Amino acid sequence: MLDQIKGLHHVTSMAKDAAQNNQFFTHKLGLRRVKKTVNFDAPDVYHLYYADELGTPGSVMTYFPFPNIGQGRPGVGEVGTTVFSVPDGTLPFWEKRFAEQGVGGLARNEQFGEKRLSFAGPDGDGFALVEAKGDTRAPWVKGGVGNDEAIRGFHSATLRLRDGGATEELLKFMGYEAVDTSGNVKRLAVKDGNGADFIDIETLPGASFAGMGAGSVHHIAFAVENRAKQLEVRKALMDTGYQVTPVIDRDYFWAIYFRTPGGVLFEVATNEPGFDRDEDTAHLGEALKLPSQHAHLRDYLENNLQPLDD
Repeated sequence: MLDQIKGLHHVTSMAKDAAQNNQFFTHKLGLRRVKKTVNFDAPDVYHLYYADELGTPGSVMTYFPFPNIGQGRPGVGEVGTTVFSVPDGTLPFWEKRFAEQGVGGLARNEQFGEKRLSFAGPDGDGFALVEAKGDTRAPWVKGGVGNDEAIRGFHSATLRLRDGGATEELLKFMGYEAVDTSGNVKRLAVKDGNGADFIDIETLPGASFAGMGAGSVHHIAFAVENRAKQLEVRKALMDTGYQVTPVIDRDYFWAIYFRTPGGVLFEVATNEPGFDRDEDTAHLGEALKLPSQHAHLRDYLENNLQPLDD
């Protein structure tokens, strides 16, 4: 069993409209946009990052907004719900805020002894807030939500699978352990994590497979401290039979990717070097930052990428 993984690093999803996406996460959720850059493989498409003040691993929601993308089709073989942590007793605040701002899909329930508020993103993305007692992570407080209510970072992510057995064994190999079960949902947790410590596996044997599109999670990333730890994880996964990519430089972290038995794309990302490598902390996410191989496209991209309403 590995011990290098310390919880979630980021979750990356697909969207249709960049300005709408930016407005939702910065104004409605009150997160900070910590980076405005472009997709490495499609530089005419943004890659937008939302997080706490620093872009701390375990708090980073990222998006590829493709203007002509079709709507995603929910199903198995994907991340179904991305869950954020909020302070105890704050769900009434958030429910009122979301209702006033026209956020859809609002529903209250309780799972694993935690109060939960489900809601939908602008492309039908599956989200929830959970009242997490004892979450001491510092929030971003300049996004219109005060310190007492603001999002602390990720709490968990739910994988929707036809058969969760093989993925559960993979997660256990990655350092997670089963801690609880609620109906058809099994919860796994990583010890000594970064606060974004839970993965839930929802088993739906007869469900259709998901179709990737707007509102779909593209991949989910797990955090390791540095490149040395990442190489240890990569070797262990490959020795177990997984097909893992070489290490890829993503400017703000190094990444490796592999496909899980249930169909979900996993990434293992380093905490280094961080989002302040090319901007000081006070101005994260303000300027358009380009990977070096796309620097020559700056004039074109600045004139053709959709303006964001900041």
